Amino acid sequence: MANLENCSSTLKLNTGASIPQVGLGTWRSLENEGYVSVAEALKDGYRHIDGAAIYGNESQVGMAIKDSGIPREKIFLTTKLWSTQHRDPSQALEDSLERLGVDYVDLYLMHWPLALKTDTIKDGNLLTIPEKPDGKGRDVDLSWNFVKTWELMQKLLDTGKVKAIGVSNFSINNLKELLAASTTKVTPAVNQVELHPLLPQTELVQWCKQNGIVIEAYSPLGGQTAPILSNPVVQKIAQAHGVDSANVVISWGVQKGLVVLPKSVTPKRIKSNLKVLQLNASDISAIDGLAKVNGEKRTCAPDWSPFPIFQ
Repeated sequence: MANLENCSSTLKLNTGASIPQVGLGTWRSLENEGYVSVAEALKDGYRHIDGAAIYGNESQVGMAIKDSGIPREKIFLTTKLWSTQHRDPSQALEDSLERLGVDYVDLYLMHWPLALKTDTIKDGNLLTIPEKPDGKGRDVDLSWNFVKTWELMQKLLDTGKVKAIGVSNFSINNLKELLAASTTKVTPAVNQVELHPLLPQTELVQWCKQNGIVIEAYSPLGGQTAPILSNPVVQKIAQAHGVDSANVVISWGVQKGLVVLPKSVTPKRIKSNLKVLQLNASDISAIDGLAKVNGEKRTCAPDWSPFPIFQ
């Protein structure tokens, strides 16, 4: 049986800060799940919590951090700018900090590389997904560009309310456009994207590493449309080591030099997901080959047309 231990490894951001390689994802942790899952994770040894304004649970996340008794500076906390607030990330950050009940976040990400229109929002709630008048897809604001958003986000670094800024769901072309802009003075610290053995994003990972950008993997265990944990190859490796399939997949991501953000609201699974093992070269190679054999499968692909997302 393999020696499973809580993952304590970190990566260096281009800011010089360290980021724990395994963190708790809080997407879809609704009602009281956000509080319970974060409280459980911190008790089990997690020191990296990944959230977002649009998740609708920042207040729960913040309360769990406060109630944990763990000093704020010991926890790496991320939240994200939602697409309805691209024109005013300063206010969006203030709103998030208030909901979280903290003075700063360690990482602030642009959640998607495009803005949404807000003129159809009637109740003033910007944490929503405005749809086109015909109800077919998201109401994308093409009069605004993510380069402008980044220009404004860079100013947040001077406030002390964010330690680092980054992006999420950016393609290589998006990143090239961002870095080529005359207003860009800060290279994103991270790019958080969907990444797992059935969507390894090999080219994107290589490009980001060459440019000093850490890749964070959300949905690292796949899901119903990317059934990684039940894959025979993964299960065989797990059985050989006497561990769960999730431990194998998370360990694969860690050994690839990624930040891995598994999400769960089940205490037993939360505790288990932090534990990693050392996979051998043949294990890594077998997992690397899954996408070639089974085809790539993306689980998060909302309609952002006419914006060419992921291209």
